[in-house]
Amino acid sequence: MRRVSRPVWVGGVQVGGGAPVVVQSMTNTDTRDVDKTVAQIEELASWGCELVRVAVPDAAAAAALRRIKAASPIPVIADIHFDYRLALAALEAGVDGLRINPGNIGGRERVRLVVTEAKRRGVPIRVGVNAGSLERRLLEKYGGVTAGALVESALDHIRLLEEMDFTAIKVSVKAADVPLMVEAYRRLARAVDYPLHVGVTEAGTLRAGLVRSAVGIGILLSEGIGDTIRVSLTAPPRHEVWAAWEILKALGLRRRGVELISCPTCGRCEIDLVAIATEVEERLQKVTVPLKVAVMGCVVNGPGEAREADVGIAGGKGVGLLFRKGEPLRTVPEAQLVEELLREIRSMGIEGL
Repeated sequence: MRRVSRPVWVGGVQVGGGAPVVVQSMTNTDTRDVDKTVAQIEELASWGCELVRVAVPDAAAAAALRRIKAASPIPVIADIHFDYRLALAALEAGVDGLRINPGNIGGRERVRLVVTEAKRRGVPIRVGVNAGSLERRLLEKYGGVTAGALVESALDHIRLLEEMDFTAIKVSVKAADVPLMVEAYRRLARAVDYPLHVGVTEAGTLRAGLVRSAVGIGILLSEGIGDTIRVSLTAPPRHEVWAAWEILKALGLRRRGVELISCPTCGRCEIDLVAIATEVEERLQKVTVPLKVAVMGCVVNGPGEAREADVGIAGGKGVGLLFRKGEPLRTVPEAQLVEELLREIRSMGIEGL
């Protein structure tokens, strides 16, 4: 059962309160370069990104936010550290959300200035706690980075905002250690009803990071914990968005684009299944409507094993069977399998090929 959380609005996107799990990512461009940053945001949006965060390291980056926000097709969140003035400048520029650590932007009264302005503008704040930036007193209290330390840090920051009568809050307690991150989110989910931003921080490069993120985020989502997710990868940000959707689709939480079913191959396979499946995946990556496609290696069992697929192909010796909903349509030479599959998909009114 999905954890019940209160709703928070980031621009026109609802996070929590029973809304679908929201996909977000972060640009890796120099925020001061408006054109490159906007271009990357547009690319991310085309892949299904619903919220985007941009780093704001200095006044020049803050000054660029107004133009970025005006051109962005999705809500923009400003990522702020250490300087409350950057948070104020971001709010003045019209950002849709802030990500701050209230403990490191300049003391209680400066936090109050930011909170007051955010409340006036209806802008939510994400309390972002990371294992790598825990307060020294908590590291000493808990003997290092623990789930308890992460949660206590988050609760302290939440309490500070609540004391200032601010409750438009999202929370994260990220760590690179997956079991630690999972336990921290479980504890936090029991302690508060604010929407949770879930992710494995510093997850790594594309392959290893995908595995760590899928395990950590997947465990929590399967337990009903998580209202918005970011897959953090040392890779172009579009891969983060793709991975987030694959996690959500695997859990049956969201549907967007192609769900590709393909068998692992065996001694019965008599076509180049790996090459065919890879080409199909690449050719269909811009499809946005939900579509289940099967690429199977065995002409005997393929249609039956993938009968729930909208459309698919199953290989034989130098040929393949094209089928829809498990029902055979026609036999096609191996060299023409991909094009015939795409032609059949187009006949279904699917765009983006």
